[in-house]
Amino acid sequence: MRLPGLDRRGFLAGSLGAAGLAGGLVGGCTQLDAFDTVMPDDPGIRRIARGQSFAPHARGSLDVYAPTGPAPAGGWPVMVFWYGGSWRSGRKEDYAFAASAFASLGMICVLPDYRLVPEVVHPGFVEDGLAALAWTVAGIGALGGDPRRIVLSGHSAGAWIAAMVAMDPSTRGQVAGWIGLAGPYDFLPLDVSATINAFGHLQGPALEATQPVRLPAAGTPPALLVHGEEDTTVRLRQSERMAAHLRAAGIPVELEPLPNVGHITILTALARPLRGRAPTRAACRTWLAGRGLLAG
Repeated sequence: MRLPGLDRRGFLAGSLGAAGLAGGLVGGCTQLDAFDTVMPDDPGIRRIARGQSFAPHARGSLDVYAPTGPAPAGGWPVMVFWYGGSWRSGRKEDYAFAASAFASLGMICVLPDYRLVPEVVHPGFVEDGLAALAWTVAGIGALGGDPRRIVLSGHSAGAWIAAMVAMDPSTRGQVAGWIGLAGPYDFLPLDVSATINAFGHLQGPALEATQPVRLPAAGTPPALLVHGEEDTTVRLRQSERMAAHLRAAGIPVELEPLPNVGHITILTALARPLRGRAPTRAACRTWLAGRGLLAG
């Protein structure tokens, strides 16, 4: 049985594709770490906090990136970004290029870690996502951010976390919008190792509740869904279905299919030297500006 909308290879962690775009980097660190290391930072961006604790476990910390200079009146808009990796791999240190890309738009970007399989299974990922958002709501003002303009985003499994947190009833009124990059939103039945290991302990309504397409309701924040048309890891129809369910619930949503873009390119194109490969950052900028979620 095929997983609807997903390639049977499952959710690619991303390191091989990212390294390929960077020219086949090798070395003593992970390939994505090498990719992030050689990507130049956006000018005028700095990390203003490192290793801030939001939960009482080893992976419960986050970094914060911001434009240099004084914050505008009311504070910078805020992006919370979760990386992907099949719910089983990843670390925030390898995604500074993504945080820099969003901060260069005129935002503060919060970059959290979260617990992974096999340390936890669902709902551990969402619990950590909710805790990272709670830290942001409570603490971002002290760093020059505007807690009234918080946007959630992520890539692949990170987009799933962003969706789950954005549509959690406990976060109503805290989130101004969310952006999914190549997210899985409707992936039942579980028939690949990544989803089986993360969600296979659930049955019935509890399993259905892990599917973001089931969650839109009054009060769900508006969304932008960006997806590569050539993505064979998480198929475009995942975002198409999510958009349809949001529209049916009366939630504003924009779907942005990117021609000739695959699952990893949509992410690595956030890096400054690779932005010509896919308009990921430009699509986010247009949507954010249109909803008043950029400075100025």
